[in-house]
Amino acid sequence: MNNKFSTLVAATCAALMATTAIARADAMEDLVKAAQAEGELTTIALPHDWCGYGAVIEGFKAKYGLKVNELNPDAGSGDEIEAIKANKDNKGPQAPDVIDVGLSFGPSAKADGLIQSYKVATWDSIPDSAKDADGYWYGDYYGVMSFEVNKDLVKESPKDWADLLKPEYANMVALAGDPRTANQAISGIFAAGLSAAGGDVSKAGQAGLDFFKELNAKGNFVPVVGKSAPLAQGTTPIVLRWDYNALADRDTLKGNPPIDVVVPASGVVAGVYVQAISAYAPHPNAAKLWMEYLYSDEGQLGWLKGYCHPIRFNDLAKNGKIPQDLLDKLPPAEGYAKAVFPTLDEQNAYKAVITKGWDSVGVEVK
Repeated sequence: MNNKFSTLVAATCAALMATTAIARADAMEDLVKAAQAEGELTTIALPHDWCGYGAVIEGFKAKYGLKVNELNPDAGSGDEIEAIKANKDNKGPQAPDVIDVGLSFGPSAKADGLIQSYKVATWDSIPDSAKDADGYWYGDYYGVMSFEVNKDLVKESPKDWADLLKPEYANMVALAGDPRTANQAISGIFAAGLSAAGGDVSKAGQAGLDFFKELNAKGNFVPVVGKSAPLAQGTTPIVLRWDYNALADRDTLKGNPPIDVVVPASGVVAGVYVQAISAYAPHPNAAKLWMEYLYSDEGQLGWLKGYCHPIRFNDLAKNGKIPQDLLDKLPPAEGYAKAVFPTLDEQNAYKAVITKGWDSVGVEVK
């Protein structure tokens, strides 16, 4: 009797799983058709050298045959939010369907009614701590703040934040964005402050502003947005940016100039970014299909190829889905062991301090 009952239960479970799989496949087929009927997707703030997005976008286009309109690749998280607000009634190519923003921007966009709920098929494998329970936003990838160094111009790379104040780094140090709007730049200031404040998160925002005020006073700060071109040209020989961006530059520049990527000895800050669909998306089905692609194994590995740790990394690793050659290209794990993952409340607090207080530093980043 027990054996018969066990067999019946197993058969019932198998039938339910098969039915669920068929339902998901049918739903996915319907979504693909609806997205292809819309014909296009509009993204914003996705540089091709950020997280391997160039290849990810091409992979999406090749798989589904949709056109992708790419708005303002160098925009910051705040700019993405403003683009949604400014285009609420615009159904043309200037209205973003999807956004990729710093973690703290997800809840605020939800509170303001700017994004809509959608749960991807792989929803359960996204850690609960990295997603909105109602599906309005969900973590996509993370990295740590690092020093990207042009070794042709900087003979000895800085090892920690305090080193950046040394006279040998005069007119060399740049942020990777405007600290009033760009999450990457805000995170750089916070990381410097976390080091200066001895790890005290509550004091790091103001400590970071004080650090950059001193850095500027010493003549070491360059008020230019740091990225690969000014780094290679020597305008900004040291750029404070996420490790995945710096590592991608190292590959792209191919030794011209040689690039050193340094995870600082203290003030190691991990930054989680999140995806969301605009509440006013002109192409809502294409937006949902984009999310399905990004959170599929293929999309997640696409980010990993761009040196970003995808949010489903642990799930992929557990199931043996990460090719060894990708694992071999990842940076050494030692520098990541000290990483601090600020909570949403902590991020909101230091973000407010930094964005409102940046003017006190006395310089505008352009």
